[in-house]
Amino acid sequence: MMESSARPRRLWLRDPLAILADGAGGGLVVEGSRIAEVVAAGARPARPVDATFDASRHVVIPGLVNTHHHFFQTLTRAHPAAINKPLFPWLMALYGIWPRLTPDAFRLATRLAYTELLLSGCTTAGDHHYLFPKGLENAVDIQVEEARSLGIRAVVTRGSMSLSQKDGGLPPETLVQDDDAILTDSERVLRLFHDPAPGAMVQIGLAPCSPFAVTKRLMRESAGLAERFDCRLHTHLGETLDENAYCLEAFGQRPVDYLEEVGWMTRRAWLAHGIHFNDDEVRRLGAAGVGVCHCPASNMVLASGQCRTCELEAAGSPVGLGVDGSASSDSSNLMEGVRHALMINRLTYGAEAVTHLDALRWATEGSAACLGRDDIGRIAPGREADLALFTLDELRFSGAHDPLAALVLCGAHRADRVMVAGAWRVIDGEPLGIETGRLREEHSRLARHLFGTA
Repeated sequence: MMESSARPRRLWLRDPLAILADGAGGGLVVEGSRIAEVVAAGARPARPVDATFDASRHVVIPGLVNTHHHFFQTLTRAHPAAINKPLFPWLMALYGIWPRLTPDAFRLATRLAYTELLLSGCTTAGDHHYLFPKGLENAVDIQVEEARSLGIRAVVTRGSMSLSQKDGGLPPETLVQDDDAILTDSERVLRLFHDPAPGAMVQIGLAPCSPFAVTKRLMRESAGLAERFDCRLHTHLGETLDENAYCLEAFGQRPVDYLEEVGWMTRRAWLAHGIHFNDDEVRRLGAAGVGVCHCPASNMVLASGQCRTCELEAAGSPVGLGVDGSASSDSSNLMEGVRHALMINRLTYGAEAVTHLDALRWATEGSAACLGRDDIGRIAPGREADLALFTLDELRFSGAHDPLAALVLCGAHRADRVMVAGAWRVIDGEPLGIETGRLREEHSRLARHLFGTA
């Protein structure tokens, strides 16, 4: 197929109220799917533009990058069976009802999660889907279809559980698959959907759920597949003290030692939560370049603990942010997650140690690094044109003097415009191609029908 000779359209986002980029007070120019140049305050683009967008009401930041979620859990938010419980009892309660998940319900849950993330300013949505009850074997296919329909960038991790309660694991037998079925499907979806190239709209990762839900064989062979297909590895690790106790009893070693034994101490891997690591484990993870996704809202709801973000980052681990599953954080809003990250980390490290810029960096460049991507997460020439634009028109922002700080401190939660790969996907606070009222009604009805307690 011949490449088109047409010159890409050049759009100047002009004179923003504020922008999270050095030397870009005059805005930026988008050409095709990428940022062509940044414009200094008072200057004009170096080359002519085809169109101009007046950004004088907008605070412009890189599109947020979510590195951990469980889309299906949007159907069991604030569920009476699970509220007010720590992780293991919370899981046991929900494992009893999650087998009711159907393909139609999962599709709506996925669409709702992607839409919520987009509206919060998220342009790259990572999900960890590990639930494959009978009939939902093509869950990854559904997630890819929905991402392409919405135009959001997606990193879908093919999760897995292979140890049921009869094998010493936590999930019921109805929710697990055997190792061979998991590995076969992992290779299938990698061949079908994974694009390792810069600018990729869809990437696939491999994500055994946790040390207490899969075999060592599955962990090792997933690492081998990741090498073959040049993809990322993801799992929950170090989330609770119960997990440490389980690993010591089942494997005779702590979770990080287990990770090393199965070949996951590599830059390909990023971990969800990463709370209960000792100093030596932090050092080893950093030396190996293993990333950690900080999930502040979920950690606070489940009272799991506080991620050692600053120590991990200082040791060399990329640190990103995630909203985590909507049955624990009860939200898919990454901008709210930025504020949560600022608050809990100030409580941990002090008011001067963590700033709003740190929290925004974790949600952008840090998250991109967890995913092994240097094409997103920053406003700079050559990067993908993934942008979130917020206004400060609500009462919550009245009297705010620093616009970037106001986004975090005053609680921004809904973007006015969102651009992914150079195309507007949210305009005037509404997602293109989605009737949010209808989506909410259909999703809510299915949630009540499948998972209601009445």
